[in-house]
This record gives sequence, C-alpha cells and structure tokens, in this order.
Amino acid sequence: MFETRTPGAPGRMPKEIRTALDEAGRRLSAYLRRFPLSETRRLELALGVLRDLDPQPGETAETLTGRAVAAVQEELGRSETLDVPTPCPPLVRRHMAPEEMHRRPWSRPPVKPSAQGFLTERQTREYLNEPWMKRASRRRIVLIVLVLLPTILAALNMGAVLPHKGSTALELAIVAVFSILFAWISIGFWTAMAGFWTLFRRFDRFVITTTKEREGDVSEPRKAMTAILFPVCNEEFERTAAGIRATYLSLERAGALTGFHFFILSDSKDPDRFVQEEAIWRRLCEELGAQGRIFYRRRRVNLKRKSGNIADFCRRFGAGYEYMAVMDADSVMSGSILVRMVQIMERRRHVGILQTAPRTAGRETLIARAQQFANRLYGPMFAAGLHFWQLGDAQYWGHNALIRVKPFMKHCGLPRLPGKPPLGGDIMSHDFVEAALMRRASYGVWLAFDLEGTWEEVPPTLLAELKRDRRWCQGNMQHMRLLLTRGLLPAHRFLFLNGFMSYFSAFLWFAFLVLSTAEAVLEALAVPVYFPQDRVLFPEWPVWEPMWALVVLAMTFVLLFLPKVASWFLVVTKGGARRFGGVLSLSLGIVADVVLSTLLAPVRMMFHTKFVANTLIGRASGWPSQDRSDSGTPFSEALRFHGLDTCLAAVWGLLLWHVNPAFFWWTCPIIFSLLLSAPLSSLTSSAQLGRAARRMGIFVTPEEVEPPRELAETASGEEHLKAPAEGLADPLGFGFARAVVDPLTNAVHLRLARGERSLASSVALERRALLERLLQKGPSALSARDKNILLADPGLMREAHLRAWTLPPSFLAERFGARL
Repeated sequence: MFETRTPGAPGRMPKEIRTALDEAGRRLSAYLRRFPLSETRRLELALGVLRDLDPQPGETAETLTGRAVAAVQEELGRSETLDVPTPCPPLVRRHMAPEEMHRRPWSRPPVKPSAQGFLTERQTREYLNEPWMKRASRRRIVLIVLVLLPTILAALNMGAVLPHKGSTALELAIVAVFSILFAWISIGFWTAMAGFWTLFRRFDRFVITTTKEREGDVSEPRKAMTAILFPVCNEEFERTAAGIRATYLSLERAGALTGFHFFILSDSKDPDRFVQEEAIWRRLCEELGAQGRIFYRRRRVNLKRKSGNIADFCRRFGAGYEYMAVMDADSVMSGSILVRMVQIMERRRHVGILQTAPRTAGRETLIARAQQFANRLYGPMFAAGLHFWQLGDAQYWGHNALIRVKPFMKHCGLPRLPGKPPLGGDIMSHDFVEAALMRRASYGVWLAFDLEGTWEEVPPTLLAELKRDRRWCQGNMQHMRLLLTRGLLPAHRFLFLNGFMSYFSAFLWFAFLVLSTAEAVLEALAVPVYFPQDRVLFPEWPVWEPMWALVVLAMTFVLLFLPKVASWFLVVTKGGARRFGGVLSLSLGIVADVVLSTLLAPVRMMFHTKFVANTLIGRASGWPSQDRSDSGTPFSEALRFHGLDTCLAAVWGLLLWHVNPAFFWWTCPIIFSLLLSAPLSSLTSSAQLGRAARRMGIFVTPEEVEPPRELAETASGEEHLKAPAEGLADPLGFGFARAVVDPLTNAVHLRLARGERSLASSVALERRALLERLLQKGPSALSARDKNILLADPGLMREAHLRAWTLPPSFLAERFGARL
C-alpha cells in the first residue's frame, strides 16, 4: 500500500515486514479519517510517518500501528490541528455564602447595608415608594374578598346538601375540606379573570416591558456582559446542544453576540453521557466559530444539585458578568428577547429577576400536544393574571429568566435545611426561595408575561410528568419549613403556601372522597330514626334538597370551565384563531382538552397523594434525569405504575355499587378514570396518536402553524448533531468507548481533564488492572465507577487510546462499536 524501504537494502524488504507495514498503513489511514483534514494532507501525513517508522525485523503490525499513531499525534500537536477550544474563561473567584433564614417573622431585621449599596439614593427612594406597591396591596385585598365570599357561600350550600346539615363530626370534616378546595380553585379562577381583563384592555401601566418617558429608550445596552447558563445532568445532550445552537444563531442575527457568553454547566456522572457532552461541545465551537464564547465545565462534586451548579458558576466566574440568563436543558430563547431583557434590566436597576412565561413546544405525543395546546391557549391569560396580582413580587421558575448577578450572589445563597431529607437537607425547589431572598434584599422580581420568543418542552409521557412532579412535590413541601422565615414579604410567604397546595390539594381531594364515601356508606347502612328521643307529634322524614347540590355543582363548574371559555373568546376576538388552525380546530381542541384533563385528573390526584404521603413519612425522591424522548410508555410499564390504583378503584366502585348505588353514579367519572389509568397512560404517550390528532386539526398550536425560526433550527440542529460531522467518518463508538478510540474525542477529554497526579502504588496498580481489563474484554467489562476512574486519569486514557488502535479490527467492532 505505502512503499517504504529498509535502510541498507535499497528496493528490498522482507515479506513479513512489508505485510506488517501494509497493515499498519491501513490502520493509519483509518485513523487519519477521524480528523477534519483534506485528502492531500492525510496522504502527506501517512507517507511521512510510515517513511520515518524504520521497521525492525520481528515488529508486528500492532507495534507499528502504535508507533505510527503516536507519531501522528505528535505531528498534529505541533501543527495545532488538535487544538481544543478553551473550556472556561479566567477564574475570578468571589464569595457566595448561604443566607440566614431564621424563622422569626415577628422580628423585623434592619435592611442590610449591602442590599442598599447597589441602589443609588434616587433609585432607593423611587423603589420604596413605587406606585405599584400600593396598587398591589389594594388588588390583593380585593382578591381575598373575592375568594372568601364565594367560599363561605359554597360551604353553606355544601352543608345544606349533607343529610344532617353539617351537624356531625364527619360532615363538618367534609365541609372543611370542601371549603379549602373551593378557595384553592377560586384563586385560580380569579387569576384567570384578572388576566382576561388585562389582555382584553391591552393596557396595564405596571407592565415591566413598557418604557416610561423619564427612562428614555435604550437602543443599545451598555457594555454589560451576560452569561447564558445551561445546567445539565445526564441529559440527551444533542437536544440541549441544538437549543444552544439555535439561541446562539439567533443572537448572531440580532448582532448582539459580543455581549453574551454561553456556559454548559454539567453535573453528569454517567461516563457515556458526559463524554458525549465534551465531544458535542467541541463540535459546536468548531461549527459556529464560537471558541471563547461557548464554555464547558463539569463539576465532580454535585453539591446542592442545580442550585449548587449555578452557585459554583457564580463563585468562579460570576464577577465577570452583570447578568445571567438561567435556562433548562430544553430551553430556547430568541436573541432579540435576550437583548430586550437586558435593556429592561439596564433601565430598571431595582429589578433583580426578570422572569419570562415560556411557551411549550417540540413534543409529538398526545399528552404533550394537549399540554402544549393548553399552555398556548390558557397560559397567556393566567400569566397576565399572575402579573396583575403580584406585580414586583412575582415568582421565579428557575429557567428562562434573567438575573442580576451581584445581588444574587450576595443575597440568594441557599442554606441546608436542618434534618434529613426529604423535608431536610438541600432545598429541592430552589427557585421560589431565591426569589423570596431577592425580594427580601429590596430587589424586585417581575414576570414579563407579554414577551414572546421564549420556549421550553413538556414531559412527553404521563409517567415522565409524574416523576418530575415527585421531585417538585418534595421541594414544595420543604417550603413550609421556610414559611415563617424572618424578613420575607407576605406575598412570597403566600407563594410558598401556594406551591405547597399545588400538591397537597390532591391529598385533600382524596380525603374529601374518602370522607364522602364514608358518609354515603354510613347513611346507607344506618337505620333511619323517625322519632328522636325528644317527644314529637309527627315523625322526622329524611329530606334531600337537590337544588343545593345543583348550586354547588354549578359554582364548581363555573370556576373550572369559565376560564377556558374566556380564553377562547380572547383568541377569537383578537383575531388569533388562525394561529390555532381556525375557530373549528380551536373549539375541537378545547373540547378534547376538557375530556382528556377530566380523565387524567383522578390519576394525577392518586399519584400526588402518594407523593405527599411518602414525603411526610420520610421517603426522599432523589433527582432523576428527565425523559425528553417521544418513545412512549409500553402497556406493561404503565400497568406496573397504575396497577394499584386500578385495583383500588375496582374495590371502591364495587363497594359503592353494592351499598349505595345512587352515590356510585356521582363518583363514577373518578372510578372509571382510575380503572382506565394504565391504558390511558400508554395511549396518551403515543407519538403516532399525537400526529393523528394534528392531522385532524386537534391541539394545533401557533408554533406549528407559523414555526419560529429558533424552533426550526433546534429541530434541524438536533438531527444535525446526531449525524457525524461533515467530512469525517462515522463516530467511533458511543460515550466512554468513543473517548478511548476516537482521536478527537480523546483529545478533548484530555484537554478538559485534570493534570496527572502522583498516586499510591496500590492505587496505580488497581487502575492499571482496569486498563488491562478494558483492552482485553472491552468497555462492557467495566462498571460506571471503573469508567469514571479511568476517565479521571489522563495518562491511562492516553495509553488506552494508543493501544486500542493496535487491537484487531473485529475486536474493536464487537466490543467498542468502532468500525475501521
């Protein structure tokens, strides 16, 4: 293949050496195909290296290949072809200590000098006397009245419906639980109505995105650097990288790249996952020309999960940035919106957190499409309603938000809660707590509900949603321990309670059903007493007033369904029905959403009830990685998760049918939903059914009718990143195997790894044994822990790479997935 002559014997070479050299040449040619080089350059390198090999008698093809690969690496290292992007900017270390959170609300702490130090005298005076604060107080008083009065009326009607008019202990419990639930859904109803009023008027003087005349128009932000953070943990990184790519290109089109840096903050422990992250990060930097703009850092110790990951960034690099845009692994934002948010924060220096209302898009399963439709139809109205009641006391949802770094570092460090998980330890739902601390430090937290160009994804299946809810439930229940924290504002204490009720309301609903069932059974089995102990002239006949029951039912239906009608009215009157596929498609989508949400509500209730109970008895949830694929849920898996609820519903239904058939018909929607929970969970996770609904015009969203460029680039970018880079052969293996065999992946990993350290002889021998096992049996013979040990040792990874290319091609293909 390659003509090479041995010294001292011109034109002659032993057959054994020629055969070995030809095999080494073939291996070297395959090796060079892994680099983005021209064919001419590859040929020059191969000929030069083989010419200088000087093979000796007895050398095998494997030995010659190892020497040739080492020579190529040395040559490429000198010519900087293997240059890897800079992983991080220079360190600028700063302190970020956990905040004190004493639970003494009656002890009002003085305002910290550091908190006021960020604001000028004029800004402080303006902030403390902002008109929105007085208006917010008045609005919240109105909300309390609007919630309490209907709740009292509904409770009285509910008492009138019960057989003993609420006079027994059991009926008092039923009325009490019903009153709490009615008040809870009333808050959502009046939030929707406030949003309807805001959007219908098209004016609100307190909207954070409007420009006041005295502030002027800032067309160009000052030279304030913004870091865009993408925390990841064992994710399918191609999707995350596609979102980064789309956001980067959008900023480039907006002409604003000079003010933004991207940070991939990895907490991944899976060796296959984080090796893929490293390889795709290098590819992103190369394809976008983003060296020095897209950075990658992986923590080895995952303290405090996502909040700790962001705090680690703040301590290391936060001093170099005025703002940070915190994203989720599935977040995408347009460049124009990011620039707009920076301009808003520049004009309003008292704003600490600016939260957007992300739109959901990108998933194809039936349940995901239903949630995307509901988010796009009802979401804007509810977000506007939240803004109406909260104003500068809004919540922070942990992603798709812009944060002022300096006050965040000084005031939003999270402590560990005393005690063991799940109610102690690290704070799981960190975002609400950080917003409360930012407000305690006299900085505003605002919801920019009217900003478009911000997206996220929803869980693709019901089980994926419930797994996420398990973690959220634990975090929200932890907030109750912070409810009496000293110095927090009442609005954020209510947000803690509101988050708690998001899951505890399911527990109360379950309790209401249990109490109602007990009442129905007791009334069916009890012997009627027509003549009480007191002497009476006439018997007391049991009387049931159906009118009171219908009044309660009508009030509940109004609270639940009028917001949906109001959303339909807003969209149609504002000319937005076309973006949902037309008035007919919009109406069909609402009907289908009502049916589907009615079927799934009891299923969610049962799981949320179990989540609350597990948290109360001390079972922690952990932090599993989120499933973001449309692969669906097999029926066997759905049955495993929903089987217990199905059996419970069957026993419950049979009991009521036998004891009190009339009450059975009142509860049959819940019972039938639970009986069908397994097939519902499996069917709604089907992407095929989701696409069929799209063809029928059901659950159509504006992102499908008029796809934003950023979402189109995200979808195409994901497919692009799953394919090998242009001009290169197919990737050699996946994850850890790829770091061993593929030269570019190996070079990137060595660049990101720590320097070699001196080891105890026993540790070195143990690692050497792992290397030999890898080369003899392949990656499958190593555990995840073993792979992480090897990946943390640059010397062994370098040796593993060189020796892997001396292995037989059949062994590489079978054990490493590398086809030469």
